Amino acid sequence: MLHRRQLHRLALSLAAAPALAAWPAWAADEAPDAMIARLSDEALQTLRTDKAFKDGDIGKIVALVDRIVMPHVNFRRMTAAAVGPGWRKATPAQQERLQQEFKTLLVRTYAGALAQVKNETISVKPLRAKAGDTDVLVRTEVSGRGEPIQLDYRLEQTPGEGTGWKIYNLNVMGVWLVETYRNQFAQEINAKGVDGLIATLATRNAESAKN
Repeated sequence: MLHRRQLHRLALSLAAAPALAAWPAWAADEAPDAMIARLSDEALQTLRTDKAFKDGDIGKIVALVDRIVMPHVNFRRMTAAAVGPGWRKATPAQQERLQQEFKTLLVRTYAGALAQVKNETISVKPLRAKAGDTDVLVRTEVSGRGEPIQLDYRLEQTPGEGTGWKIYNLNVMGVWLVETYRNQFAQEINAKGVDGLIATLATRNAESAKN
């Protein structure tokens, strides 16, 4: 079984993959599972052919992820959920810093994993949702490296914002990303407070930027 950190890196690289392709103005009523399937296929083709990805240029990948992927994630909700109860205690300025540092952490982790994506394929399982649902689980399976990997997306409908659906959590092989970070962040907040968590994230990001 993959190490938990490897699971997270793989999850990030493939969860955001659908957003790497151009996001044209598709019909607002496009089903979320159909959207994930279509954009995953387009994105994986981009990963296999774009020279910046094939060369593993982390700087270019980071810039691309920041510009194209992140607008299609409900990042405030993801950060608030990852920080947990400490989010409500944080000032608006602290919340902004938490979002910035958490975003940098995820983008750089994602970029590093993305550089390793080669010949994976993604199959989307039938959607278990009722008409009118605005919060859905899209279940997929990633194949190409050893045993197939479970990769599930939590999406919410956000009319008027891009495609109408945004990712706010993901699950790889039974591990939910937000909940895992919440456990780590809670330890930091309990020991050092919100400012301590911000400082820890900033230090980690600075070290990552040197590599």
